[in-house]
Amino acid sequence: MKRHLRSLWIAGMLTLAAPGCDRTAPVVSPTEEHAGIEWETLNDETLRLLDAGEYERGIALANAALKVAEERVGPEHPDVATTLNNLAMLNESLGEYAEAEPLCTRSLAIREKTLGTEHPDVAVSLNNLALLYGSQDQYAEAEPLYKRALAINERALGTDHPSIATVLDNLAGVYRKLDREAEALPLEQRAAAIRAKVK
Repeated sequence: MKRHLRSLWIAGMLTLAAPGCDRTAPVVSPTEEHAGIEWETLNDETLRLLDAGEYERGIALANAALKVAEERVGPEHPDVATTLNNLAMLNESLGEYAEAEPLCTRSLAIREKTLGTEHPDVAVSLNNLALLYGSQDQYAEAEPLYKRALAINERALGTDHPSIATVLDNLAGVYRKLDREAEALPLEQRAAAIRAKVK
């Protein structure tokens, strides 16, 4: 299950990146402050190291990106939230759950405060925090986070967006771990139908 959750975490980020989330630099308006090219470069390299499995090196770069972002745009900016999320993913990959959880929760809090509670990036943070709990077999904690992420994405992106399929699969995985097969199957079928439409 750990390997499956890891792939869903990464796949979730790739899929959920559609509205400008963690796998790419956030979408900002011309008037919105941004952490800059140095932050973007550090962030991109951090993600490359995450994908390559070079977690310790990735943590060092993510910490550097966090410092740059906090200095340039302050501690409560979406770019800081993105960096915190990436740092959490790296720590989770090393099994450092105690380090990853406060990073995830801080990322979520920043996004809720700066973007609003109904923004798709908030759904990304909820999804990732739920995946972290799932990695620790804390399925009761993960379930409501997935449900909230699903509701946000459905309202913000529509019912057939690929991000919906990712969260549906993640929630179905929780139900399967809890031996709630009857609840998991329709979610998996809906996710498959969404993916078939997107192709």
